[in-house]
Amino acid sequence: MSDSALPSSHSKRERRKEARPGELLDAALDLFVEKGYAATRVEEVAARAGVSKGTLFLYFPSKEELFKAVVRENIVGRFAEWRNELLHYEGSTADMLRYGYRTWWESIGSTRASGITKLILSEACNFPDITAFYQQEVILPGQEMIRALLKRGIDRGEFRPVPLEYAVFTVLAPMIFLMLWKHSVGACVPVDMKFDPERYIASQVETLLHGLLANPPSSTQP
Repeated sequence: MSDSALPSSHSKRERRKEARPGELLDAALDLFVEKGYAATRVEEVAARAGVSKGTLFLYFPSKEELFKAVVRENIVGRFAEWRNELLHYEGSTADMLRYGYRTWWESIGSTRASGITKLILSEACNFPDITAFYQQEVILPGQEMIRALLKRGIDRGEFRPVPLEYAVFTVLAPMIFLMLWKHSVGACVPVDMKFDPERYIASQVETLLHGLLANPPSSTQP
């Protein structure tokens, strides 16, 4: 191999520079989930990513901006794809709800990113700026997608009419429980305490749907 075919030190440095934001976001996500927002220091994030604090500040000017970037990278960035799937889904709304739960679990619920929700719930009152950001960027868009899904089912006659502003929280409740379980109680319970998140989701969605179906089976009175 000729010298010209070998990667130059300059190109290696460029590739390393391009990788740094992602490495910093990965390190920040780990630490935010492990320690919370207040206890995480930017020096620790930089050290875990293998760079100096000054290098971190080249990409993210403050811990707050770093946190926002972590949320956008791991959660907000998925919303456009989910909205598109909601718009073009051709199956029943019940199947769409089942699919939505599975997709959420695979892409967020089962990952480190689910710890961000626990962080917000734990520290919301202490950091109103990041809480307002999370409300605007994650909570409201997520609720709007769920509201659109439920409205689709009602408009198609698949779901009975329900107050959407409250039914949204019925859909969200199993997700919030799983995130709290994964990052609090579930992380500390004895090994022999069995809990299968995927079976839990399946059970919850079927229970939910039997409360939403337009024509549920009539019960037999004793």
